[in-house]
Amino acid sequence: MWADPQPLKLCQLIPGSRVLVCSETTGPWPNVDIALREAADELGGILEESLLEVGVDRQGAEHISMELETGWFRSEISQDHRFFRSLGFAIQSRPFLSPVKQTVSSDTELTVKKELKSLEKFALNGTPEYQSPLHYFENWLLNFNFPESNLSVRSDYIHSLAFQLNCSFSGLRLHSDRDKDKVGHEMQFPAELVKRPCLETSRKIKLICIYFTITGLFKDAKNSILLNNNILGARLDNYSISGLKEMVNISFQHSQDLETADMTCVFWKEGEGKQSSGSWESDGCQTIREKTWVRCRCNHLTYFAVLMKISSAEIDEELLAHLTYISIAGCSISVVASLLTILLLLRSRKKDNCLWQIHINLPGSVLLLNGTFLLAVALASEGPGCVALASFLHFSLLSCLTWMAIEGFHLYRLLVRVYNIYIQHYLLKLCALGWGFPSLVVLCLLLIDRTIYGYHEIKFSTRNPNATSSNSSALCWINSQMVQNVFVLGYGGVIILFNLVILILVVRVIWGLRAKNCQQKMQGPMVFRDMLIILGLTVLLGTTWILAFFYFKVVQEFLFSIINSLYGLFLFLWFFTRKNHPDPESKSSSSSSR
Repeated sequence: MWADPQPLKLCQLIPGSRVLVCSETTGPWPNVDIALREAADELGGILEESLLEVGVDRQGAEHISMELETGWFRSEISQDHRFFRSLGFAIQSRPFLSPVKQTVSSDTELTVKKELKSLEKFALNGTPEYQSPLHYFENWLLNFNFPESNLSVRSDYIHSLAFQLNCSFSGLRLHSDRDKDKVGHEMQFPAELVKRPCLETSRKIKLICIYFTITGLFKDAKNSILLNNNILGARLDNYSISGLKEMVNISFQHSQDLETADMTCVFWKEGEGKQSSGSWESDGCQTIREKTWVRCRCNHLTYFAVLMKISSAEIDEELLAHLTYISIAGCSISVVASLLTILLLLRSRKKDNCLWQIHINLPGSVLLLNGTFLLAVALASEGPGCVALASFLHFSLLSCLTWMAIEGFHLYRLLVRVYNIYIQHYLLKLCALGWGFPSLVVLCLLLIDRTIYGYHEIKFSTRNPNATSSNSSALCWINSQMVQNVFVLGYGGVIILFNLVILILVVRVIWGLRAKNCQQKMQGPMVFRDMLIILGLTVLLGTTWILAFFYFKVVQEFLFSIINSLYGLFLFLWFFTRKNHPDPESKSSSSSSR
């Protein structure tokens, strides 16, 4: 019956005390010291008393005690998890039962916690290009000898667990501690996990699990947002586990307000990041959403997390293709039109009029913006080149918006303010604001974190259920949502609001002049001319960019793409039509632009 016994955990009471000593044996039952049977009898009585004290009924307590006394060394009893849970609960509830292994565990815990704190220090410092501390801790824990069958040690932000498995491993399920962990998580390992290692060795196999609530060691170049900053990892000895038929199940809990967020199960792939130690990938993992849980089913072992995007709205694949063609065509036309506008202003410049020196900066910034955008789409790839393109694209956008505001300010001084005030080095100060301020913003962002700029993916939904592509388009752009909100949408919103106020004031001035000076027979043509002027000023001041803050589904997206990609063309038409007409700015140009 015991010809091929499995390793058993044997426990013995030290004579004259109530201290429990536990050890393992692979020997058959006849070789076990008979004294251990007597110890089991004594332990059975203590266990029965303990179970009664914690609320177990007498019949159940006697049954468990009898199992302990008659079958403690039987393999089927040693594998009965319910039996061991009852036994462990009873022993922990009795203060006078102080196992020797608990004393060892205290020393073991201090040793492991010291190493864990060192790892935590690196994680808090956030050194994405240096992940060796994690590898060191993994190897240290795998080689660390502890007498228990499992180990659990936690620090403030990291929880490490270790298990000694044998070839009879039937699976393992771990779940979070509700009292210590803010959100729930689970990991479930299949029996297949030890299949390959057991073909190579008969010794015990260590499984280590590490749970992070900080992402300092897992920063990728895209600054990916992870659900609750939770990362669950596992490693089986020195084996690389992949291609499992029975999946590893990892579950992450989240709040109800994130039910509509876009979430994807990902794993950490080392060595794939150009500016970090790795990147988050989704190959080999399935994502299953269940109300307030995200279930990940993966066929390998590594570190897992849930990649999160607050906005789950994806652009339709066909719509994205049309918008891309419109944007590329419009920007190409704007590049040519901006060059023509610059040549037009240079050719029509006058010695006694310095206004062209102010006006030429706006088409210059539009030329940079559209040209850089075309390059950012065509040359999108991971690397320092993409970072440079993305930062320059952001600089060009900020410069374009700033020069729109400068045009509005200059128009206010010429038409709204009747008495112009002389400003010394006026042109120099405008250029310092128009080009200097955007440069300062971009340089500061690069110094703070260069990974803000780089390869940026745009997700889209496909109507083809058999599509195998990555369902994303890309360009070199800003990866940080906060930077986009503050230095693109926020800054653009302030500029547009400023120019809208200027436009309203200019319209009041123009209509006021016409009401006083125009004759009745000239009213019709003059009104039409004024409307064209107002339309031209609307384009000049960039107020059409306000479409970015409204959403009318497909209509808004097409209008925004068409109007603003052709902004350079509209500027050319404005300056071309104004070339042979009296310019209201010319009256006071000499006093304001020196």
